[in-house]
Amino acid sequence: MTDQDTQYEAVRSRDARFDGEFFFAVETTGIYCRPSCPAVTPKRHNVRFFATAAAAQGSGFRACRRCRPDAVPGSADWNARADVVGRAMRLIGDGVVDREGVTGLAVRLGYSARQVQRQLTAELGAGPVALARAQRAHTARVLLQTTGLPVTEIAFASGFASVRQFNDTVKTVYATTPTGLRAAVRATRRTATPSAGIPLRLAHRGPYHAGAVFDLLRREAVAGVEEVSGPPGGRTYRRTLRLPYGTGIVAVDERAGDPGRASAVHPGGWLDARLHLTDPRDLTTAVQRLRRLLDLDSDPYAVDERLGADPRLAPLVAARPGLRAPGAADPEEYAVRAVVGRAAAERLVHAYGKALDAPCGTLTHLFPEPAVLAQAGSGSGTGTGSGSESESGFEGPLGVLTAALADGTVRLDPGVDRDDAQEALLALPGLDARTIAEIRARALGDPDVAPPGVDVPDTWRPWRTYALHHLRAAEER
Repeated sequence: MTDQDTQYEAVRSRDARFDGEFFFAVETTGIYCRPSCPAVTPKRHNVRFFATAAAAQGSGFRACRRCRPDAVPGSADWNARADVVGRAMRLIGDGVVDREGVTGLAVRLGYSARQVQRQLTAELGAGPVALARAQRAHTARVLLQTTGLPVTEIAFASGFASVRQFNDTVKTVYATTPTGLRAAVRATRRTATPSAGIPLRLAHRGPYHAGAVFDLLRREAVAGVEEVSGPPGGRTYRRTLRLPYGTGIVAVDERAGDPGRASAVHPGGWLDARLHLTDPRDLTTAVQRLRRLLDLDSDPYAVDERLGADPRLAPLVAARPGLRAPGAADPEEYAVRAVVGRAAAERLVHAYGKALDAPCGTLTHLFPEPAVLAQAGSGSGTGTGSGSESESGFEGPLGVLTAALADGTVRLDPGVDRDDAQEALLALPGLDARTIAEIRARALGDPDVAPPGVDVPDTWRPWRTYALHHLRAAEER
C-alpha cells in the first residue's frame, strides 16, 4: 500500500488517531476534513491528502462544518522533531510570524527567509505566511463563536492586518462571512469577554491520563503564580501567564470534556479550559503554551506501543495508558524553578514578581522575568541561588542562569535547537547535568531525554522522557 492508500484506510475507518496528522479534501464538494469526519466516506478517486490545513486551504478547499478540521490536536511531529521544520512549526504556533513576520521567524531559526519558505513549502505544502494565516482563521472562529467582542476588534485580535483581509480569509476558509460564522452558534454561547474568560476545548489525541498530570502540577505549584484546587478527578489547575501583549490567567479542568465521563483517563476528546486575557491578541500564544505544558499534542499510540513492548515497562503502560510528559508554560520560568527549587521560587515571586492589576483568588503575581532577576542579582537583594541569602545579590547558578537568559546567551524559546541550548547551559558554571537534562525535557519539550546516572536503555528511544514518567508514577503510587 502507498502512504495515500494507508491514509484513505484511516479515513474509511474514521480513525481519530490520525486527526491533525493529515487532512483530506474532496474535489467534488470543495471541502477538507479531518480523518475522523462522520460524513459519508468519499470515493478514493475524489480524495486529495494534505499535510496541513493551510495546504488544503491554499488549494482552494474550505473547512468542513461538521468535523472542524482546524480544531484537531496538533501534529505530534512538531512536538518531537528537532529539525528546522519542526522548530518553525512550534514558533509559528507561538505566534512569531504574526508578531515578527517571516524575517523574524528566519532569524530565530538561523536561516534565510527564502530557505525557510522553501523547506516548509516542500514538506508541508504551505509556507510560513499561509500556515500563520490558517492559524489566524482558527483564532478568529474561536473568538467569533465564544465571545461577544465586536467583529472589527476580533479581526485585529486574531492577527489580521485589516478588516478586509479578515473578511476575505474567513469567507475563503469557512465559506461564510464572520457574521454568518457567529450566527451559526447559539447566542447563549457568545457571552464571554476577555475579562469574563474565553471558554475553550483543548483537543487531545487518544487516551489522556489527566490524574498523573494534575498530580505533578499540584506538587510543583508555586504559590502566587499557580494553584490546583478540588478533589482528585475533579481538580482545576489555574496559573498566571506573561504574554506578548499583556497578561493572562488560565484555568483547566481535570475532568473529561463530556460531563457524563468521570474517569481519570480520557479516552479521547478534550480538556475544558477558560482563558482570561488582558489583550485578546494573546489567545493563540496562550493556547499553544498551555498545550505544551499539558503535552496535548503527543501521540500516545506511538508512545504506548513502543514502551509497552518492553517487559519492564509493559505493566506500567497498561496501568496508565496515555501517560503524558508535561512541558512548561514558560520555558525560562521553568529553568529558574529547576535551578532554585519550589520554596526559593516562591520567595522570588513575592520579592520580584510583577503583581497583577487585579488579583484572582490566590493568583497574585507573574513569575519574575530573567532580566528583572538578573538586575536584582547584580546588586543588593535576596540571594536564593544555592538556597542561601546574600547582601550582594544572587549567589551561584541562579545569577549566572538569569544573566544568560537575559542577554540571550541561553535561548529556550520553542524554535531553539535543543542541542545548542543544552551546550549553552552546560557552559554555565554551577549548573549540574541532571538539572540541565530536566530543563531539556520540560522547558524544551524533548521526548527522549536520559538524565545522567539513570538506567534508561536505548530500546526506549525515542520516548525515554515518557518512560521515566512511567517509572516515577509507579514509585509515587
